[in-house]
Amino acid sequence: MLASRLQPMNSVRTSSPALQSQRPPVVVAPYRLAQPLRRAGIVTNAGGTISPNDFKNGLNLEIDGAPYKVVEFLHVKPGKGAAFVRSKLRNQLTGGVVEKTFRSNESLTQPDLMRREAQFTYADGDEYVFMDQETYEETRVKRDDWAEFLLEGATCQLLFYNGKVISVDPPTFVDLEIIECPPNVKGNTASGGGTKAATLSTGAVVQVPAFLDAGTRVKVDTRTGTYLSKIN
Repeated sequence: MLASRLQPMNSVRTSSPALQSQRPPVVVAPYRLAQPLRRAGIVTNAGGTISPNDFKNGLNLEIDGAPYKVVEFLHVKPGKGAAFVRSKLRNQLTGGVVEKTFRSNESLTQPDLMRREAQFTYADGDEYVFMDQETYEETRVKRDDWAEFLLEGATCQLLFYNGKVISVDPPTFVDLEIIECPPNVKGNTASGGGTKAATLSTGAVVQVPAFLDAGTRVKVDTRTGTYLSKIN
């Protein structure tokens, strides 16, 4: 039968031993799913839309052709009429803060942004200097609230809008030392005793458990500025 005379490709024979020795092996590459192409250290966020109901501090918006960041917001549900959201937004080009009110069912635009990793190397007055880890190019950015928990050597993400740095995302969690705080009072424990204000090695002030002393290292969430744990 015809099927019995067919042979797999890798078992086809030739009458010439010399040709057999010259035949290159057939290698079948494994099947791989296509992956998005991106350069190392770069993440691009395409603009989209978002509802005011999904607001959170630090959210990026594009309004009248300019990038803004949500600083504060409040959901309001009046007894009559539609719900709305009051907000304070910071213009990331000028630094100015504006107050805006949005209907809860509005559709707002998010900007096209590019994030690139860079290392914070040093501060020069009110400017912070970052170095690209691939090109070693330096970028200077004016100090803002993102610098509150930033130590030299930290790897951050520079946020670009139309080719210009508009903000910096510090590491989400940092380990910092308490350099000043009220002394511990006998009887305070990890399970009780309340909290107290403590100044950290970057100058930031956070609330920490009352039993902690100066010299203690603590873990802090930079998104909220809150104490998370003691570092042993």
